[in-house]
Amino acid sequence: MTTPPLRLRVLGDSIAHGTGAARADDALGPRLAAALRADGHDVDLAVLAVPGAVSADLAAQVRRALPAADLAVVVIGANDLARLVPPERAAAALGDAVRALRSTGTDVVVVPAPDMSSIPFVPPAFRPLVRAASAELQRRQEAVAEAAGARVAAVAAHVGRSFETDPAMFSADRFHPSSAGYAAIAAALTPFVLAAARERRDGAAA
Repeated sequence: MTTPPLRLRVLGDSIAHGTGAARADDALGPRLAAALRADGHDVDLAVLAVPGAVSADLAAQVRRALPAADLAVVVIGANDLARLVPPERAAAALGDAVRALRSTGTDVVVVPAPDMSSIPFVPPAFRPLVRAASAELQRRQEAVAEAAGARVAAVAAHVGRSFETDPAMFSADRFHPSSAGYAAIAAALTPFVLAAARERRDGAAA
């Protein structure tokens, strides 16, 4: 019997969408799909992320993803920080999105907000404040995501130093990741996505 493809859906903001990547294949969704295929999965990829999205916008993306989603990767938080959305409100919207996805059996991997203090045009004097705000949102996102049944991929802890010290991690707009930046994010995220996909495959085979 032929195994149906893994329906991978990528939700969130411009990072999830791939803004700043030099080529479409350099974006996050295609990189994750390629890693899954290399691991033996047949993948049906749809990137539903919308540049500029805040956490409250996830509800519309979730409606587009369901019911045809096996594994959802949610990357959100940068615009909540940029627009000063209260962290408790942003986290609550993320929790609602994860619960809606999980209610249909979709496995979910959440990538919390990046550390916005690493963005080149943030003045040095403001970086401690921005770093603290980023960390507060990350903590709230991790708590609600885990409580709702998602895996949390704390990518910022793995790639933050690279983005702080290497200008090549940013695209020409000095805000979004470059292809090199997406490669670093994908490398940190891939183990979590593979673990979720393998667990789903093993569960189906049991």
